[in-house]
Amino acid sequence: MESASVTSSWGNMFPLTAVLLALTSALTLGASAVIEQQGTKLVTRRKALSPQLFVDLFHQPLWLAGIATNVAGFALQVAALRFGELALVEPLLVCDLIFAVLISAALRHSWDPVMIGGVVACAAGVAGFLAIARPSGGSTAVSFSAVLPLAIVLAAVLAACLALARAHPNARALALALACGIFYGVAAFLVKLVTAEVGSGLTGLLGSWPIYALAIVGPVGFLLNQNAFQQGILIAPVLAVITVCDPIVSIGLARIFLDEKLATSPAGIAGEIMSLVVMTVGIVVIAHHAPIAVRQQAGAGRVTASA
Repeated sequence: MESASVTSSWGNMFPLTAVLLALTSALTLGASAVIEQQGTKLVTRRKALSPQLFVDLFHQPLWLAGIATNVAGFALQVAALRFGELALVEPLLVCDLIFAVLISAALRHSWDPVMIGGVVACAAGVAGFLAIARPSGGSTAVSFSAVLPLAIVLAAVLAACLALARAHPNARALALALACGIFYGVAAFLVKLVTAEVGSGLTGLLGSWPIYALAIVGPVGFLLNQNAFQQGILIAPVLAVITVCDPIVSIGLARIFLDEKLATSPAGIAGEIMSLVVMTVGIVVIAHHAPIAVRQQAGAGRVTASA
């Protein structure tokens, strides 16, 4: 009986630990997004997926500070996925956009009531989804053959987004952000699989396919992120697209490949969809009213805040 009680206590503690780690990760990632975006504006604009962008950015101290913050946020995300379900952790990371706009508003001493309404709607949507869906269970092992269709779809999505970015310059930032959000959702799925191999030691980790898939998907998503930040004048729309796509893709992958349990009654499914819609509406409102806008001064190369 005592052993069962201890097991139950640990089971109850793990979701709380995952929630706290995920929220801390979101706060850290939100701060890094503000820093990184400003850093990308201080270097020469490059073509999408150009490796030269990395060379330029590595000489920019502000961007490097943002990356250090981003790494810390990612480490917290990995820890959260170690303790919680993918469909639990990733929706909470939507809060990185909330934290990003609040940090920017605080720095500018500008608080838009409509933006605050968007923040409340976004947070309510996330909370509503998790309260209704109550993600649980699921596996942490997926065969390589089972995810081959996912790899094909991912390659097709990247090609389509890059084609759209080239054909329509005005939509370039959003097209790159869409690809980035999808890649981030897939990367989170792969991180979840990798965390399951940590207990098997280095041999087991290096002998599994997810670590190598993550080594490809992660950097591509990161480079798409930097390109999207650089191409877009406003950070908020780019963050909005990434922020919406990431959890939705993660939830879908968690359900399809990991068999994580969500509410499946008609009322539960309707509530989940409605909550995600409320979350998305909140993100769109934030994107249109957030004071995270920057413009590059012609000729001078300086970045200043813009209304």
